[in-house]
Amino acid sequence: MEKDQNIDVDKINDKDPNTDESVKNFKEEENEIDKKEEKSPEEKILELEDKLARTFAEMENQRRRFEKEKEEAFEYGGYSFAKEALNLIDNLERSKQILKNDETLKDSDALKKTLEHLEIINKDLISVFTKNDIKPIDCLNKKLDPNFHQAMIQIEDDQKEPGTIIQEIQKGFTIKDRLLRPSLVGVSKKPEPKVEKDKENKENLEQK
Repeated sequence: MEKDQNIDVDKINDKDPNTDESVKNFKEEENEIDKKEEKSPEEKILELEDKLARTFAEMENQRRRFEKEKEEAFEYGGYSFAKEALNLIDNLERSKQILKNDETLKDSDALKKTLEHLEIINKDLISVFTKNDIKPIDCLNKKLDPNFHQAMIQIEDDQKEPGTIIQEIQKGFTIKDRLLRPSLVGVSKKPEPKVEKDKENKENLEQK
C-alpha cells in the first residue's frame, strides 16, 4: 500500500513511518486541509456580491465626479474670457481720466459730451457682465476683506476707523461665487502725531 501511493512518510511528524495507520492519518489531514481551502458556493456568491457592490460604488463615484466637472466647466468656462474683458472697463476709466486732465479740453462742451458717452458705454458693459453673473465688488466705506480687496496704499483719515476702504484704485469683480479679480484699494489709517511726523521729516532732511 505504501509503495503504491508513493508517500514520503518520513515528513510526517510524530508518526510511525512503518504503519498503515500513520499513512491513513496523514491522508485524512491532507483532505481536511483541502476542504478548508476550498470555498463553498455560498462563500463564492458572497465574495462576488461584495466585488460587484464595490464596482458599482466606484462607478457611482466616477459619475458624480464627472457631473461636478461638467457643471464647473459650464458655469466657469468663460472665466478667462471674462477676466480679459475687464480690460475694456479699465481702458474706459483711463480714457476718462486722460480727457479730464487735458487742459485744452477742460470745461469744454466736447469734453462733457465725450465723458457722457463713455459713461453710457461703461454702464452698458457693467449691465452685460451682470447678466452673466459677473458683478462689481462694492467696497467703498467697508472694512478691508483680504478675500475680495487688496490694499495698495494707506491714507491718513481721522474720520474713518482704521482699515476702512476710502479709495478704489481699480474695481474688482466676482463671477458667480468666485473671485474674478480683487479690488485694488486705499485704506484709512490713524494720523500720526505731529511731533512724530516732524521728527520723521527732520530725519529725512538730515539723510539728504
